[in-house]
Amino acid sequence: MLRTVFSLAILSLVSPLAAAQLKIVVAGRAGLIADMKQVAPGVTFVEGRPDNVIREVADADAFIGEISVDILRAGKKLKWVHIPSAGVERYRFPELLHSNITLTNGKIIQGPEIADHAFALLLAMTRGINRAVAERANEGFSREGWKAIELRGKTAVIIGVGGIGSQIAARASAFGMTVIGVDPKDIPFLPSISYVVKPDRLDTVLPKADVVFVSAPHTPQSEKMIGSRQFELMKRGSYFIAVSRGKLYDAGALVKALDEKRVSGAGLDVTDPEPLPKGHPLWKFDNVIITPHIATVSDMVGGRHRELILENVARFAKGEPLRNVVDKEKGY
Repeated sequence: MLRTVFSLAILSLVSPLAAAQLKIVVAGRAGLIADMKQVAPGVTFVEGRPDNVIREVADADAFIGEISVDILRAGKKLKWVHIPSAGVERYRFPELLHSNITLTNGKIIQGPEIADHAFALLLAMTRGINRAVAERANEGFSREGWKAIELRGKTAVIIGVGGIGSQIAARASAFGMTVIGVDPKDIPFLPSISYVVKPDRLDTVLPKADVVFVSAPHTPQSEKMIGSRQFELMKRGSYFIAVSRGKLYDAGALVKALDEKRVSGAGLDVTDPEPLPKGHPLWKFDNVIITPHIATVSDMVGGRHRELILENVARFAKGEPLRNVVDKEKGY
């Protein structure tokens, strides 16, 4: 609370003159408008509702919310669009890609809870918790055949070392694991990561992995980057955890790897298709945990998103660079 009050006090120093004539349409975050007025006095804020959004966005400078093609076409003056999600693939339509509009999103701020979820999936399998939960219905208390894997000394390969992957790396390192990152960007030194390779070197590090985490964004370049060859290269007995987008791995190839017992288990918060239909082969495995794309949910993420929006509103009003700017061509 004190942090939020302090943030509002600092951001409220924005000059009303700097924000003159600016109009921002806010959809889905109407409850924030009162705070937005504090951090950017002089800006006109309008709640965007289904019955008025097309009309109101026509002369707006910015739009906060889930943008559509129709809204974008109506907003001919738009300079900034903020979307709530970390993934932007739903919004990569030509009208946005080929415009001068600055796009920001919810990347980075969703890292902690998604990393927690990734490790919850992993630990449930390595400690046999998934088996214990299944036995609960039978009121079973047998230790026969119980096996558990210690993470200390194991190697994690993290595909995508952004806001999510860097948080996974911190947790893996704290468990005593060696961490190898895979990312197209030049990642600055992080004490939690031993080294980072480019995606074209992915196949060279997969044989080292006891656990493979997928936390990269979905782009044309990353789609199905984990296929049959990659599962074959993975160390026998390794674990596979996917928490970003289901289109990054080939579900059929994963099924084959599980059937052949090459992979000891998989934790999937994301699938393709999504939701995973009844009767899909992945449902049949006892060593696969599937959660309904809930890794982004936590008691803290709403506050972080609120602070991000308020800071960017203040920055936009002053003409300053925005946080969480998306490279629209690359898709992250």
